[in-house]
Amino acid sequence: MIHSIIQTALQEDLGDGDHSSLACIPAEATGVAKLLVKDAGILAGVDLARMICETYDPTLEFEELIGDGEQVSHGDIAFYIRGKAQSILAVERTLLNFMQRMSGIATLTSELVKLLEGTSTRLLDTRKTTPGIRYMEKWAVRIGGGVNHRFALYDMIMLKDNHVDFAGGIAPAIVRTHDYLQSNHKELKVEIEVRNLDELEQVLAIGHVDRIMLDNFTPELLKEAIRRIDKRFETEASGGITKETLRTYAETGVDYISVGALTHSYKSLDLSLKATFS
Repeated sequence: MIHSIIQTALQEDLGDGDHSSLACIPAEATGVAKLLVKDAGILAGVDLARMICETYDPTLEFEELIGDGEQVSHGDIAFYIRGKAQSILAVERTLLNFMQRMSGIATLTSELVKLLEGTSTRLLDTRKTTPGIRYMEKWAVRIGGGVNHRFALYDMIMLKDNHVDFAGGIAPAIVRTHDYLQSNHKELKVEIEVRNLDELEQVLAIGHVDRIMLDNFTPELLKEAIRRIDKRFETEASGGITKETLRTYAETGVDYISVGALTHSYKSLDLSLKATFS
């Protein structure tokens, strides 16, 4: 999947050739470029940058100075790339586009994970990702210290409000899901979303789930819901949880908090790839 994404990204940027470089730089010219950090945060995408270079031109030399997950500040140099000047320029924008976004995601994730220190709650991402590059964004969440929720629709069952409504209620949604897994010999974890304590009681009466998502609960209601669940199922809080309220929700004892903002409302880190002669 990573290889496919890299190939698509390079083709998108290069088309039939980097004519700017082809026009003015001799094919035999070599050079050195450095990845210059112009911001503060958590670096992510270094391993990916190496893979992009290897994919486009295996003769490029990649010297890593700072690795994924490390704290960086303005002026740091993360790595050097040495080799054909045309090749360095060909991978420049693809490499930076991924790294800036991944570093932004990792930085935001790290900030929120730090707010959870001292609690047992873990931070989850969601499927609210950029189409086509979900793997890279969820990779960045892991680099920042977060935990990946399901990757996509196929690797876990999540019965959300629309599933429940279309199925005709909580009971038929759970029962049909249980029957589906048995008849198709599938071993998938099942999570169900509840919107209030009444729906929670319906789930508790039926069972056959692994995790209960408590959507848009206040911290007070969340605490009551967790008391009723009494560790019989994993618990997840979701919906409208911000940096300011994250700690309060974690202190209820909930197992997971999912935050869509990790992959849709982050600020990219400012990075540049600069030619260097030193």
